[in-house]
Amino acid sequence: MIESRHYTPEHEIFRESVRRFINRECMPHREAWQEQCMVSRDIWRKAGELGMLCTKVDVAYGGGGGDLFHCLIVLEEQTRAGFGELAFYLHSDIIAPYIELYGTEEQRQRYLPKLASGEMITAIAMTEPGAGSDLQNISTNARRDGNGYLLNGRKTFISNAQLADLIVVAAKTDPAGAAKGMSLFLLETKDADGFALGRNLRKVGCKAQDTSELFFDDVRLPADALLGGVEGQGFYQLMERLPEERLIMAMSAVANMESALDETIVHAKEREMFGQRLIDFQNTRFTLAECKTMTTVARAYLEHSIDQFVEGQFDARDGAMAKWWTTDKCCEVIDECLQLFGGYGYIRETPIARRYADARLGRIAGGTNEIMKDLIGRSL
Repeated sequence: MIESRHYTPEHEIFRESVRRFINRECMPHREAWQEQCMVSRDIWRKAGELGMLCTKVDVAYGGGGGDLFHCLIVLEEQTRAGFGELAFYLHSDIIAPYIELYGTEEQRQRYLPKLASGEMITAIAMTEPGAGSDLQNISTNARRDGNGYLLNGRKTFISNAQLADLIVVAAKTDPAGAAKGMSLFLLETKDADGFALGRNLRKVGCKAQDTSELFFDDVRLPADALLGGVEGQGFYQLMERLPEERLIMAMSAVANMESALDETIVHAKEREMFGQRLIDFQNTRFTLAECKTMTTVARAYLEHSIDQFVEGQFDARDGAMAKWWTTDKCCEVIDECLQLFGGYGYIRETPIARRYADARLGRIAGGTNEIMKDLIGRSL
């Protein structure tokens, strides 16, 4: 659990409401949603009604007016329940802030209340078949045409796309401008001529999270679809948001490690082999000791990073370090835990198997861990 000096009793009250919501409204449907590779639209409405969406958005725009902890609490409780693929954080804490921080007042008024209520579901489209972590190399473009733009290109691995009513699309407005040539656009998917939604991609883990390809063929966008109304700001907007996004990923990784370890300790105390409990074998205790140490260090590092962020001292390098290290250690710890479950650990229905499959995405999403290390190296 979060132990920051900035964490308050009010945050803990919010945590209890989140936990009740996940247990009552989400967990009974998890298997069905994973089977269909998509959650129901109805759960977004329910989350909005109960204040689980856009917890940090200003109350003037329908949000909760909260802080980073409200976001982290939602994600931590989902992860502990083994349901981290519910993409509330993506919608609320990654996409909504782009509109609140960089959008025009008209864009804020138009979209944020609907995001907070769950009336609109969002996605963000950055990754392309030929450009993953290398955002400057995207080829999707938006060229001026009369009073608006024509959007052309293709995106892939886009979370929430199947349900999305609003997609934030990264596109080049100046093909020769590299980073300075990128802009972000707000695309409303309903009745958008030229927009095509690709297949729902089948992934190794995070199965209830829909992930799709997107296609744009002369999609006409009005001038006010440009986020903030000024071209060429997209890359800098993306870069400015990444430290917080990577801190959020670190929270998910640490919560996953802790939950996997707790579940494994219970298993080791209950499972008997050769007339004794699994935990009575020295190898088991050594393995669990190593996992406990890594998990404890990861939590301490995470709490330090959270305090740095709250106090305005968390930069891009800090975000990269927190993201790569915690997601790497998460996969390492869960792998060791799965081994202690033996054959049962390899059965998809067991919590440890789901955690194993879901955690692997952390080393790729938000910029691969190799890119994180390069960013850190270049800052030295």
